This record gives sequence, C-alpha cells and structure tokens, in this order.
Amino acid sequence: MTCPQFLEQLMKRRRFIAKTTTAAATTTALGACVRVQTNNAQQAGALPKVRWRMATSWPKALGIFGGAETFSRRVREMTDGRFIITPFVAGELVPGLQVLDAVQAGTVECGHTASYYYIGKNAALAFATSVPFGLTAQQQNAWLYHGGGLEAIQKLYADFNVINFPAGNSGAQMGGWFKREIKSVADLNGLKMRIPGLGGQVMSRLGVNVQVLPGGEIYLALDRGAIDAAEWVGPYDDEKLGLNKAAKFYYYPGWWEPGPTWEVLVNRAAWDKLPKEYQEVIKSAATDANMDNLAQYNAWNGAALDRLVKGGTRLTPYTKEIMQAAQKATTDLLSENAAKDATFNQIYQQWNAFRAQVYRWNEINELSFTSFTFPSV
Repeated sequence: MTCPQFLEQLMKRRRFIAKTTTAAATTTALGACVRVQTNNAQQAGALPKVRWRMATSWPKALGIFGGAETFSRRVREMTDGRFIITPFVAGELVPGLQVLDAVQAGTVECGHTASYYYIGKNAALAFATSVPFGLTAQQQNAWLYHGGGLEAIQKLYADFNVINFPAGNSGAQMGGWFKREIKSVADLNGLKMRIPGLGGQVMSRLGVNVQVLPGGEIYLALDRGAIDAAEWVGPYDDEKLGLNKAAKFYYYPGWWEPGPTWEVLVNRAAWDKLPKEYQEVIKSAATDANMDNLAQYNAWNGAALDRLVKGGTRLTPYTKEIMQAAQKATTDLLSENAAKDATFNQIYQQWNAFRAQVYRWNEINELSFTSFTFPSV
C-alpha cells in the first residue's frame, strides 16, 4: 500500500468512528428525552381529575364571597385545571348557617364559612373566627399559624369529621347599623339586633334581643323593621348589601370582631382520598385566600366609608360606658365558659396567654405609631 493510499484509509476510518460516536450520542440523548417525556406523562396521569362542590355562607358579589372564589381559583391554577372546586352562594346547596352540617355529613366535600356560627355545637369554635376584645387580623394570623391556634382548632374540628384552614379575613369590623342613636347601655335594652357568635351572647347580657340571620336576609329584616340594628362586615360589603338605606347610624368599632377569620372546611373522608399533592395545594390556596382577602378589605373599605358618609350615613363611636360594659360582660362570659367546659378552657388559656404577649408587643411597636400618626375621624 502506498503512502497516499494508507492516509486515505486512515481518514475514512476516523470519519466512520466519528459518525458512529455521534449516532450513539444522539440515540442516547433521544432515549433520555423519551424517558423524561414518558415519566412526565406518567406523573401527570397519576394525579386524578377531581371535581368538588363548595357550600358557602355568603351572598355573591361581596368581598366575603371573594375568599371562596380566590381559594377555588388558586386550586385550579396550581393543578392546571385537574382539581376544580366550585363555590356556591348561601342557599344554593344548603342554607348559609348550615355549611358545617353539610360538610360533616358529606353532602358537599367542602365549605367556606365562619366557625362562630356554630357555637351552639361547641362554644370553643368561636376562637376560630373571632372573640370579643380579642385578636386583630394580624394577631389572629400569628396565633393560628405560629402560636398553636390552628392545631388547637383542627383538633376541635376532628370531632366533626372535618379539617379546617383559614381562608379569609376582613380585618377589624364596624359596630353595626342602628335605626336610632345608642348612647348608653340602657338604650340597648330590648333592641332587636342581628349579631352572631360570642358577640351576640355579650350583647344579650346587655339587654339586646339577639337575632342570627345569614347575610342575604339582613337588609330586608332591617328595612322592614323586623330588627332594629344589624352588624355585617364593614363599609365595602355593607354598602353592597344596601344597609345604609335601611338604617342611618353606623357605629364603631366592632369590638366583637377585631379580626375575624373565615375558613375552608373539608370533609375528612374527602380529604383522606386526595393525593398528598392536592392536600398541599389546598393548604397553599387557603393561605393565599386568607392574605388576599384581608388586603382587599383594607384597600376597599376606606373609599366605601367615604361614599357612605357623603351619602348621609352618621358615623358614630360607641360610648365609653357601652365599651366598658361590653368588655366586662365578655370577661365574665369567657370565664364562665372556661369553668364549665374543659375543651373551651384549654383553648382559652392558650389563646389568652398568646393575647397577653402579643398585646404587650403591639403596644410598643404598633400602638405607639398609630396613636401618634393616624388622623382622628
């Protein structure tokens, strides 16, 4: 073989080896790609399509219903549409004050409601929503997420075959709509007022004839004189319900609800059937709804209050006499419940210790700032 021939054979061999190596590498890469695509498809296929119904305690087009809508939207978004929860307004599936019953029985898989509607079942459920002269929204979230509150309430709800998650908050509420001025405790005597929860029980001790009505029934009852006063949420939602057209005097503060939490209630059997991934989605979506709902109310209420005042609403503070009487009645009520109910006492003692600690801190960092900076009404 001549030297040129030898060199030509050598170059052909090198080109063959290069092609073979490239082909092998390409085949390996394609195989890996196929495996990744197959694994992704298998993983996606492992998560089922789930459809749930959510009963709520709220009328539509209100900020309070928005907590349920935000929660449901986030579940859908985080699962790429594989897990869909449809919220229904109060009365579509079950009456607004029977959401817990429906979830407990498995009539619906989940609900969005306020736990203090169900204190007749267990008075300690009030702590899940709000307690008179209790925690602000910021403090309530601190207690629930990092102060042992959520664990305590979930243990309580286990008796109802339910697991709960915070999923909305209005911030400090207003003190209700009254057809006439209320200047003293004596003026409350015999007054018919819509007010739920432990706040209603305190008002009852002050002489009020307490009524518990779902949101959708408040306006007609107040407008037609079936009740003399009503509390709902705050300026944005109250304006939406038209309560300013039924009563003139708008009192503040809503001392019975300084930071009320709405909750997602999930039937335990339905919860246990969910993949772990979907359970984590529910937790995250509820937290999103909880934070977003509070931000919405803080953004909307100021402008709504301005509109109400310009429209003739009489913005009026509760007198010191009423505030002091309500605070004393609250202390008595909590102590009495704690003395006769071990479960209530356990949650109350833990909650009360947290309240004392966070009050001391917020007196330094929050109250010192707001009392100096905030303008008077």
